[in-house]
Amino acid sequence: MKKKRRLQRKPIVGPIPEVMDIKMLAQYLGLGRSKIYNLIRQKKIPASRIGRQYRFSKSLVDNWLKERLITKSEEGQMSLFKSPKS
Repeated sequence: MKKKRRLQRKPIVGPIPEVMDIKMLAQYLGLGRSKIYNLIRQKKIPASRIGRQYRFSKSLVDNWLKERLITKSEEGQMSLFKSPKS
C-alpha cells in the first residue's frame, strides 16, 4: 500500500501582495486550499470572484482575522494586532 505524499507548505518569500489568489491566501493563512474553498462556500471569508477565479484583499482578510480573534480579555489581545502608539 502506497503512502500518501504530504505536500509541505512553502513560506511566502518577499512582501505579501495586496491582492491574493487562493494559493497565496492558503500560504498566508497556513491553511489548505480546500479549507479556503469551504470558507468561501459558507460565506465566512471576504472574497471577490473575477470570472472563475477568486481574489482576496489582504486588508480585508487581516480585518476578518482580527474580528475572529479569541482572547481571554481585551488586555490579553495579541500585540500583532495592536495599533502603534503615537
